[in-house]
This record gives sequence, C-alpha cells and structure tokens, in this order.
Amino acid sequence: MGLHRFKPVPSGRMGILWTLSTIKNSAIIEFGCMGHMHYSSVSLKRAGIYEGSKLYSTHIDETDISLGQVKRFEDTIDEVVKIENPKVIFLIPSAIPEMIGSDIFSMTEEIKYKYPEIIFIPFGFGGFNINKNKGVQETLFSLCKSIPVKLKKTERPTFNIIGSCADIFKFKEDSNEIIRIMKNAFDIDPLCVLSSNTSIDDIQKIGAAHLNIVIRREGVKSAKYLEKKFGTPFIFERPYGIKGTSSWLKKISNLCNFNLNLDYINLEEDLFKKQSFNVIPHFKHIIRDHTEESLLSLGGHVDVVRGILNFGCNEINLPKGFCWSNCPDFFDDDIPFLEEEIWLNFVNKHDKGILMTSGEILKWIDKNDELQISNPDTKWRLHDYSVPFIGYRGAINLVNIWINEIND
Repeated sequence: MGLHRFKPVPSGRMGILWTLSTIKNSAIIEFGCMGHMHYSSVSLKRAGIYEGSKLYSTHIDETDISLGQVKRFEDTIDEVVKIENPKVIFLIPSAIPEMIGSDIFSMTEEIKYKYPEIIFIPFGFGGFNINKNKGVQETLFSLCKSIPVKLKKTERPTFNIIGSCADIFKFKEDSNEIIRIMKNAFDIDPLCVLSSNTSIDDIQKIGAAHLNIVIRREGVKSAKYLEKKFGTPFIFERPYGIKGTSSWLKKISNLCNFNLNLDYINLEEDLFKKQSFNVIPHFKHIIRDHTEESLLSLGGHVDVVRGILNFGCNEINLPKGFCWSNCPDFFDDDIPFLEEEIWLNFVNKHDKGILMTSGEILKWIDKNDELQISNPDTKWRLHDYSVPFIGYRGAINLVNIWINEIND
C-alpha cells in the first residue's frame, strides 16, 4: 500500500462489516486479532449504530498463526450461541488469517452441524484484494441468497430498500425520506430496509414485497437475483431534486401499477416553490454574472455524485465543476475514479464555487461541514434526525446549503 495523506479506499472487510453491523437478531464473529473488532465497533458507534448485530472477535496469537489452530474459533462460536442465541451468525476473517490461507468456509462447515437451528454465513475478503464497495455488493448478495424464505406477496403492496448501508453519508436520513415519500405517494410501507434498519426476520420476508428500490449500484446484483427468484421488479435510482423525485415516483407507478397520489406531488412541488421563491433569482444572477462562483464540484460515491449533480445542473442550472468517484470499481465516464494525487491537486487549489465531498477533505481545507456528502467523516452522528439529501426534503436542504455557500 502506498502513502496516503487521507484515508485510502477501505478493504472489502470494512464493506462487509458496515453492511452486516445494523442487522438485528444476528452476531458477527471475526476470526482475527483482538483490536480489529474493538476499533470497528467504535467507528460504528460514531456513525450512530447502536442496535444491530452483536460483534465478537476470536482473538488470535502467534501460536494460532504458526500452527494453524482454530480452537479459539470453535470456542467463540460456542460462547456466542450460549450468550446471544442468534438466528444467524456471520463469520469473517481479518487480514492475517486471510493472508496465511485460513479457509473460513471449511472451518464453518466443520462446526455448523452442532447448531442446525442457526444459519451460518461465512465471508471471505478479509485482505486487501477487494475494496469496500465490492464487499458491500457481495454481502448484500449473500444476504439475499441465504436468508429469505418463500412467502406469498403481502396483501397490501409493500416495498424493500436495497443498499442503505452505513458507509454512505446520511444513509439513515435518506432511507427515512424514501419511506416518508412512499407512504404519502402510494400509502405503502417497507418490509425490509437492507440493511440500515432491519432484522433477520425482515430479511426472511424480503421476497413478499411488490417492489425493490435499489439506491446504489452495489445492490443491483441482489435485485436481479430477487427478481428471478421471487418475481419482484426493481427500480435502480436515487431520487434527488423536485423534478427528479416526481419523475422517480411516476416510474414506480408505471412499473408496479401503483395508484399515485398526484395531489401529494403537487403539494411538495408547491412547497418547494414557496421556500425557494426568493433564492432562485439570486442563483440566476450568480450563474450569469459570476459563473466560477456557482460551479458545482462533487466527490464521493458515484450514485450520490450523479444524483446531486443532476439536480444541481438540470433543475437549478448550476454549471458542472470537477467531479470524481471514490471507488475504483464503480464510476461513470463523466464521474471517473481518481487517485488521491489528482483530486488533491484540485482540492488544494479550490477557492471559488461549491465543493461537496467527504468530511475529512472539507476539514482539511477548512470548509463548511454542511457541504459533506460522503465519508470518511470527522464527527459523531448519534441520531438520524437531520435533513436528508434525497427526495423533496433533500432538495430544499441542498438549495439552502448552496445559496449560503455562494453568499459566504
């Protein structure tokens, strides 16, 4: 690994952990060193994750490594079953067992016969051979393959959200806004929010929903599997902006033949017009006479960057600035993945326009933290009551942030 001024792209292990840690009625056992899971649990609490999977580490020492012993692994499973009685146990390796070739899948096969009532799901990716986003993708897919059971569709229409994971900034606020919008627009409720607010029971029922809402491209693989297995259609899009959110709702209505409450859409659109009435002319003036000060630059998850960029450029008419993805495996032609050296050169020279990126970068260049759209974060996030970026409420939040940033 090369030298980095900022945090490098996290490993697949972190993607697995951030996806699984929010799931209730489960336990995560890491076959690895004592410190790994401890520091991970602190990071998760900083992100506001207090209820979810129970986190355990086996601890390993030099003898375990040199002799390939797995007794700690077996003893830890016995203890976790006794204390937590979980419905599912997720098993993940840390970097050292992964590098020396410990086969966690075979280790799991040798012990799971003792507890036939428990589902054991082992994961690889403990090393640095894949990144965080691939870890999220494969974890979502494993959950959808291993846990759901065959059920009839719910009597009233329901939906699932796929891809609401703790690595995305404002992951809980954004999924809450989707739930609010779906209730008001269609009068329907979620079955499973995978995985920011869910349990094993919720995941088991995921096939009974009438629609899967995929909010990041890492969830498309899972949605295609669920469509094939349960016949559940899916939409892949993060709804940003006023026109963008209304268009998204109409796509869902057409896809699933849901009755759309047009009065609700009109109400939200009228409210935005009232809230932004005095601001839009100011945007027009800045864009026309001080174009450089209105450039919208974004760095983060490619789907977040794409959604905010579409709203800013297509609805508010902000000119596009410098944009990049923070993942080497997920990017678009006009939102490329850039190494730190490239985007850092832009960030250090940035003095005009709007720059929205990670809290870590914004703190480095002494910018307003309301401009944060991605992690790494620098603050504690103990609750999910702040304003989202997605949906109707997210639209007015972004406009509010942009106009104040331009004025400042």
